[in-house]
Amino acid sequence: MSTLIGTRLKALREERKLSQDDLARMFGFKDRQTVSAIENGERRLSAEELLLAVEKLASSLEYFTDPFMLAGEGSFSWRQSGVSSERLNSFERVVGRWVAAIRTLAPAVGRPGPNMRQSLKLTSKSSFDDAMAAGERFATDFGLGDVPARRLAEVMEGKLGILVLMIDAFEGVSGAACRLPELDAVLINRREIAGRRHFDLAHELFHILTWDTMPPEHVEESSERSRSRVEQLANSFASALLMPAAVLDGLAPAKGYNVKWLNDTAEALQVTASALKWRLVALGRLDSAEANRMADSALRNNGRKVEGRTPPPLFSKAFMEVIALAIDDGQVSARKAADLLDLKLEDLAELCATHGVKASVDL
Repeated sequence: MSTLIGTRLKALREERKLSQDDLARMFGFKDRQTVSAIENGERRLSAEELLLAVEKLASSLEYFTDPFMLAGEGSFSWRQSGVSSERLNSFERVVGRWVAAIRTLAPAVGRPGPNMRQSLKLTSKSSFDDAMAAGERFATDFGLGDVPARRLAEVMEGKLGILVLMIDAFEGVSGAACRLPELDAVLINRREIAGRRHFDLAHELFHILTWDTMPPEHVEESSERSRSRVEQLANSFASALLMPAAVLDGLAPAKGYNVKWLNDTAEALQVTASALKWRLVALGRLDSAEANRMADSALRNNGRKVEGRTPPPLFSKAFMEVIALAIDDGQVSARKAADLLDLKLEDLAELCATHGVKASVDL
């Protein structure tokens, strides 16, 4: 708790544009070293000092003590288009509650995160060929098979310990990557078409695996043809992971690529036909001029109707297992859990059943 309070005190101090010396004077400390020790978790803030912080910094006690929120403890990178910063920041606070819930509850029920993080040996100076090679190696190393999109989320959660959540986001938000000291998370808008979801998932995986060498921007434009080099590298990685060259060569048509082949093959690989088209260009299998002649309108939704397609269930099975275990173990009440997830109690029970998770008697 002292570490949590110290981290949030530092975040609030920086938000208020105060120095450690300013805070020392506010608390009546002799020097800034005391503030530094508190922010680093080396010194506890007494009850009286905590109440003083609430008063002087115009905050709430919950800001410092509520484990089911993120405040200065995580970094987000949002994949979006045309969303205002105010709306995105508001949604980030909501999403932060879900990530914080797992950060707090998973270790308490015997589901701690991995001891070590995986990383890619890439930097912003790496070539696009390097990024594509890394994507292909990932698909091979983790045995993703001929349709990598099908098992990617399962491997990310089961093998890498990355929290993957399918969420209901408003229009313009594709997803996000989140980095905490003890946890990595990827959030995907489940209302988007399957090919888009899978591309976003692989794209955000790249950011998680390269966060230390090239941390992503807080907000990035949702586009397969971004102008940012880091985003272009992420797109190259994602395309190669989801569409390995050997798989595409095995599916290559005898008489040349056309719109029907692109749509049908993209549907089989659970990607978008547009992403497949530009992957073929990157591999030198399709001429760019010919690719440009294939209208994107003919490739939209892989030439299929999207009406009637059911999105994946909210969150993930691994996430709901932790929530159910925490309720059973008394770490959190069912009502509190439902509130955290913005669900009614009956909806929480139904979601557990949907994921095949045994619901608590409390539900």
